[in-house]
Amino acid sequence: MCSSIASPNENPARVSVRLARYEDVVLLPEIERSAAQSFRTIPSLAWIAEGACLPIDTHLESLEAGACWVAVAEQERPVGFLTAERVQDRLHILEISVEAQAQGRGVGKALLAAAFQAAQQTGLKRVTLTTCRDIPWNAPFYHKMGFDYLEEAALGSDLRAILEEEETCGFPPGTRCAMQRGL
Repeated sequence: MCSSIASPNENPARVSVRLARYEDVVLLPEIERSAAQSFRTIPSLAWIAEGACLPIDTHLESLEAGACWVAVAEQERPVGFLTAERVQDRLHILEISVEAQAQGRGVGKALLAAAFQAAQQTGLKRVTLTTCRDIPWNAPFYHKMGFDYLEEAALGSDLRAILEEEETCGFPPGTRCAMQRGL
């Protein structure tokens, strides 16, 4: 899957999305750390910029399950990734990150499109994630991509547990939400 995105100097660049390879996995924390720098602009969430990244073992498990994608630019250099897991009838996104220099250029949309397509092809019914409710590049972005907010009554025990764990890790109460998109 290819899409055109503008590079930092506004010239079009080609980015393609493919399943991650073993050699990509060691690069994913660096991409996540770069993406997290955007949170420095929000005092209550600035800690995310220095927080822990998704463990490499989690990326490896997702890669081995066929649920880890990378967006690559020139020379096959990864500039973004989406790591997920299959849970019952759905694909649950654990992390989607785009390095700072590539943000706002359609990389996240391309990663989501690849995940949606793969999930649909394997018979999954929906895609879920948890995210920050009021951060423009979080829930509002996902809503534009077709995700709906899940109310408390609609949460399964696993999503409820993820939200509780996120509060334990430092997110202010009520700032996180679960979302889903049907396929």
